[in-house]
Amino acid sequence: MCAHVVVAEDDPKQADLVRLYLEREGHHVVVVHDGRSALEEARRGPTQLLVLDVMMPVMDGLDVCRALRVESAVPVLMLTARTGEEDLLLGLDLGADDYLTKPYSPRELVARVRALLRRGSRPLPQSLPPDSATPPATPTAPPPGVLTAGALTVDPRRHEITADGRPVSCTPGEFRLLEVLAAQPGRVFTRAQLLEQLHGIDRYITTRTVDTHVMNLRRKIEPQPRRPTRLLTVYGIGYKLAEEPHGAS
Repeated sequence: MCAHVVVAEDDPKQADLVRLYLEREGHHVVVVHDGRSALEEARRGPTQLLVLDVMMPVMDGLDVCRALRVESAVPVLMLTARTGEEDLLLGLDLGADDYLTKPYSPRELVARVRALLRRGSRPLPQSLPPDSATPPATPTAPPPGVLTAGALTVDPRRHEITADGRPVSCTPGEFRLLEVLAAQPGRVFTRAQLLEQLHGIDRYITTRTVDTHVMNLRRKIEPQPRRPTRLLTVYGIGYKLAEEPHGAS
């Protein structure tokens, strides 16, 4: 799939390398070197994907992502030298669809771009007015085959997820990961075990893919993504789904 891609990177050599690899894939690439230009170019269209460096002059990538998400659902692949989970969560909270930490392989970047373009633009979130909050649904017994963990349900047959009674939209990889965890709440899965389950769903897959799925899922199913109570990290081992949320991890 060929697309119009904007690359926002303040390092000219790195920007040219990314442009070269993406153009080899057949994409039309526009390169900019500061955040304000990135936002203007993304608004100008017809941008189908934005490769966005976090550390840029004039306006950083996080501010660009925050401003862009108010008006557009164009996929964003964030490039960052920050490796802390809090920094990565912030980028995903602001609406980034995926991230790569520097230094990265240009071939991996191309694979991530390819995967995001296949996934397509996601719909913008719809918020309810403050005075029209929907009352919580009355709890009912889940149908046979539906996996549950507290107020979280996963229906493999219908490919549906709900959290606290509200529907949750997931990519195929995110759905499969949550399905595996929900089948055995409380069990700790290593990253390698989760990688095994994702083969055939995510074509280009690394342990970083698992971490990205986890952070995206927390953004979707946790009341407070930075203080998860459902999808928990077991440090030094992997992840588990809590049987009943209780307190923050």
